[in-house]
Amino acid sequence: MFLHHVYFWLKNENSEQDKAKLIEGLKKLSKVSAIKQFYIGVPAATDRDVIERSYSVSWLLLFDNPADQDNYQADPIHLKFVEECSMLWKQVVVYDSVDV
Repeated sequence: MFLHHVYFWLKNENSEQDKAKLIEGLKKLSKVSAIKQFYIGVPAATDRDVIERSYSVSWLLLFDNPADQDNYQADPIHLKFVEECSMLWKQVVVYDSVDV
């Protein structure tokens, strides 16, 4: 299993319209055939010192293996998403992990 977790910080962090546009783009992106499962989220209302809540939207993807994740990166649907939505975010942080 290969997990690809992406956190987006919006340029206009208080814009519900920009957040909705990003989420809609992620839903279109979920059509990439290499994706086994996906989850779109926003920060939970939890409040402890160790919790990072400053991001706007998170995108968690599960792939069967690293090769599927590589295919996802080069998929035309992914490239179109970046082209259409990259102007919405000011920062993106990615955490990739594999089974132990």
